[in-house]
Amino acid sequence: MKTFIILAVCLAVIAFIFVSNASAEPGKVVDPAYDAPKITAPDQDGKDVNFAEVYAKGTTVVFFYPKAMTPGCTKQACSLRDAYADLTKDGVQVLGVSVDSAESQKKFITKNHLPYSLIADLKGEVAAAFNVSKTLGMASRQAFIIKGGKVVWHAPKASTATQADDIKAALAGLK
Repeated sequence: MKTFIILAVCLAVIAFIFVSNASAEPGKVVDPAYDAPKITAPDQDGKDVNFAEVYAKGTTVVFFYPKAMTPGCTKQACSLRDAYADLTKDGVQVLGVSVDSAESQKKFITKNHLPYSLIADLKGEVAAAFNVSKTLGMASRQAFIIKGGKVVWHAPKASTATQADDIKAALAGLK
């Protein structure tokens, strides 16, 4: 019985991750823009990240993904990794968020050579602050662009492999 329950949970997680990307959309400009959540949460090193302080440094991309080390989430994170030089050249910062532990986030960064911080949102407080829905305890795949402390773009059904392209296109349209 215990094996059956574990198998059922694993299948449900796989189905959630597959379905969460099945209807990806590029996102839209938010009009009117609204105040970005000012929350603090730990990163992959257990160090508190104050989102308001990050926003104050410039345009920020905050993306949510269901689970580190899974295929879709790896594609999403690596898409932003591969575009990181272009994004930072334009002063854009990137933060990834999932319900994974700091240790899991650290392994995800190390394995995939991610150049940006990942937030360990174990209690789902960051997801709640951004109004990101959760299923099976995991955040849905979404992305936000914050400019001047305001959410100016939102992809409620963010992509995996084309996440960076969608964000770069959005940033070009926001100039």
